[in-house]
Amino acid sequence: MSPRTEPAAVLWDMDGTLVDTEPYWIEVEHALVEAHGGTWTHADAMNLVGNDLIESGRYLREVGGVDLEPAEIVEILLDGVIEHITREVPWRPGAVELLADLAAHGVPCALVTMSYRRFVKPVLDALPVGSFDVVVTGDAVTQGKPHPEPYLKAATLLGVEPAATVAIEDSNTGARSAVAAGCTVLVVPNHVPVLDGEGRVFADTLPSSWRTLLDALGS
Repeated sequence: MSPRTEPAAVLWDMDGTLVDTEPYWIEVEHALVEAHGGTWTHADAMNLVGNDLIESGRYLREVGGVDLEPAEIVEILLDGVIEHITREVPWRPGAVELLADLAAHGVPCALVTMSYRRFVKPVLDALPVGSFDVVVTGDAVTQGKPHPEPYLKAATLLGVEPAATVAIEDSNTGARSAVAAGCTVLVVPNHVPVLDGEGRVFADTLPSSWRTLLDALGS
């Protein structure tokens, strides 16, 4: 697929794409379920990758037996993962380098994540100021991924057409959201396999420069 020579913007997923926080989420989920006397499997954890957090809270309540409201569950998860990430931000290989190179080439970037703003803050604080022109978080949309709203909102805030952008994702849920919004999606699988489909280009690793990103897209 060769969508364009130079996309108007790059829209980044966060968990599993920019940072490899999934092990943090899994550890906190296991601890929460165990504290409530439930059972939590690796497969259960993988089912939540890329999801809207409230949907994840509902799943933990229904499947994991956590007898709390979904919103309460989300806040407990966020507290636990933020504690981890303030000690160490687990960048994905090539992520920081690609962001810097995109900035050097004047390519606007948006962060499009289902994590909440208070969780995103320590990640942003660890990056140079202005690394992202726009940040769309899960608590800033009415419908999370796989609905297209998060990516549509990011494109609108950047003032570009979704079809002129490239989204970088690591999950089926995120890829579905970006494709539905009209973006071309560069899929870099991480913890979960991602299905092939229209509008998706696959790479084994995250490109570390603007040029390698264009090469990955087939430009």
